[in-house]
This record gives sequence, structure tokens and C-alpha cells, in this order.
Amino acid sequence: MNTMLKSAISLALAFAIASCLPASAQAGPAVPLLIASEIPGLTEFALESLDRPPLAFKEVWAYLMAGEERFLPTDAPISDLAYFSARISTKGELYGTPNVERLSGIKARKHLVLAEVTNQALIHFVLNPAYPLRDKLIKDLAAAAKPYDGVNIDFELIRSDDGPAFLEFLRLLKKAVGTKTLSVCVPARTRKMDDAYDYVKLAAIADRVFVMSYDEHWSGSAAGPVSSIGWASRVATWASASVGPAKLIMGMPFYGRAWGDKSPAGAYKYSSASQKIAEQSASPGRNAEGIPYFRFSENINLIMYFDDAYSTRLRGEAYQKAGVAHIGFWRLGQEDPAIWQVLRLK
Repeated sequence: MNTMLKSAISLALAFAIASCLPASAQAGPAVPLLIASEIPGLTEFALESLDRPPLAFKEVWAYLMAGEERFLPTDAPISDLAYFSARISTKGELYGTPNVERLSGIKARKHLVLAEVTNQALIHFVLNPAYPLRDKLIKDLAAAAKPYDGVNIDFELIRSDDGPAFLEFLRLLKKAVGTKTLSVCVPARTRKMDDAYDYVKLAAIADRVFVMSYDEHWSGSAAGPVSSIGWASRVATWASASVGPAKLIMGMPFYGRAWGDKSPAGAYKYSSASQKIAEQSASPGRNAEGIPYFRFSENINLIMYFDDAYSTRLRGEAYQKAGVAHIGFWRLGQEDPAIWQVLRLK
């Protein structure tokens, strides 16, 4: 059994949490649960045991970034790998398909991911049947997916009025890939919304629906867990009823997020810069081109929420109570390695 970390990490060491995680992942029945003792409202305790039977799921999916194959654990209970990712060019053309031969020898099923997560206009462009790009993209994607077991579509920020076009795109793509598994990513929901991600309609087309049950709290929100257990449970309950257990994959995050009580980076007008010089008793200088600058320091208080093997197990238990048979993770290389001790495949 590994040496236990006997004290919780203080708020001042929040940024060091990620580097401490591997120490909690050595072989053994228990790992430390690290809690920042100075965070209001959180209870401090040093250890939670993982010495319980692993949680069993029919499928365990995991995203793997191309170029990060070294992070793929060889003995982890992973049934399906989503290989991230092919992309869409500004001309609406497929490019960047990962070479599946890099995963040779891996027993897990392999799915080619096509992702567009920021460019809403580009998604509208390629989904619109009025343009000749949609059909070519589907044809090229089906060809690129030949050595794969499936295709995973991760289109985020789709306009609500593009919902019907998205459904038609998926219908045509499913026809093109035939017996290969077609999976689609959707944002987390706890109720029906008037948007492009209708769980029921998507489940009628896709073989799997991957619910991205994370970013409950994000960089621009108040501080909080990326995926709190209560929230994730509500998402799972809604998704189970809407999608059904045979097609549902409930996502979990491997990453954490930090928030500061202020962010001094940004644009400053002249009067604000002058005020800051006075406050900091700074000594301005000029660079070689004559542009003035000055250096200053700020004290920033940070809080970080993250997941370890214990919290992941709690979320998995909540999913099982909601009838979830398949789970998935974003993404390999970000996890507490002890997570693989608490899971197994049925």
C-alpha cells in the first residue's frame, strides 16, 4: 500500500493539486482524498477507502487525443476509444483524421471523432443542404472511418434552427457508415429545451448518445465542481428517461478547474494604468521602441475543484442508481490513475 498523504492541501497550494495526483494512484486499496482545508463549506478529511468491489458497467468509453497515445493505460477497463479528432476546414472539408494504426494492438473498439466545438457558423455552413458540402463531408467521413469501428460526432453550439438539418445529417451519415456505431455528443440537460439537442430524436437515429455531463461550473461561472454529484445524478435521470439505457453513455470529467478572486490581466485605459502605477509604487520604463511599461504583482486567492478516484466512484454509483449501463470520460491523460481500480467491465 502506498504512503498516504496525511494532510489536506491548503488553498494557497491549489495549483499544486494536479501535480500531486499521481502520488495518490500507486497500487493499494486506499488513496488520499485531498481537500483544501480553507475552502468555506467543505469538510476536511484525509482519507477515503477504495477497498470496495469495483463498479461494473457494460461499456466504458474514453476520449484519447491524437498524439497522446502514451497516456493510454494498457490494462484499464476501457471498451471503446474515441480518437480525437478529425476536423472541418474553413472550406467545409474533412481533414486531420488520426491514423488508427497508432492504436494497433489495443482491444477496445475504436471510434473516429469528428469535432467542431467553437465555430457555430461553420457548423451551420456544413449542415445546410443548400450548399454542396454536406454530402461530400459525409462521403469523406464514411471513407475515413473504414478502419474504425464507429464514428463519433461532437458538434457543439449548434444553432437551434439548425436542429432539423443536424438530424438529417446524422440520418445520412448513419446510412453511409452502415453497421458501424454512430455516436453523438450532447450537452448535459435536466429538462427538455428548445435547442438542436433533442435527446429523444437523436436517440432515434444514433446508436449511442454521449451526454457531456461536465462544465456545470465553467471558467466564466462562479466556482464549483465541474460536475457535482447531485447535478450529474439529475442529468443522468433525465437522460435515462429520454435516451434509454441501451443507447445512453453518461460522461464524466477527468479534469478540474481553478478560479481566482480577481484577474489583473486585460486592457487598461491610461487613467487606470496611471492609478495602478501609483498604487504599486511602480517605476515605469520604456522598451526599445519607446513604448512605456511597468511591472507589478497582485495577490490572488484561488480555489480549485477536481476529481479523484473516490469522487469518480461516487458519481458512478449515482449513475447506476439512475439505470446507466455505459459511462465515458474526457479525457485520457488527465485522470487520477487510481480511477481504474474502481471500475470494471461487465
